[in-house]
Amino acid sequence: QVQLVESGGGLVEAGGSLRLACVASGTIVSGNTMAWYRQALGKQRELVATITSGGRTNYADSVKGRFTISRDNAKNTAYLQMNSLKAEDTAVYYCNFVGVRMYWGKGTLVTVSS
Repeated sequence: QVQLVESGGGLVEAGGSLRLACVASGTIVSGNTMAWYRQALGKQRELVATITSGGRTNYADSVKGRFTISRDNAKNTAYLQMNSLKAEDTAVYYCNFVGVRMYWGKGTLVTVSS
């Protein structure tokens, strides 16, 4: 089992920045992928960014150049640095972990005021 706890969400003005963190605990396999997804009100959950344990990253087109995903394998923690935030980035952001199985965090709310 893997438990994921997100933090760092909040209210920010458009153009501002936030940094999300996701701490994984439990049985962590060495080869894994961590990711951030988001779900806006009334919309489907969508992929934001992924990062493998080797550091390979992938981003949704909507966040390229504004968001940066990173991780600290020693701390089993993934981060999402979000810059130049827009109102349309408002959503609940979920941490995702894929090892032997897939796990989800409970989410952290990001609200961007325009």
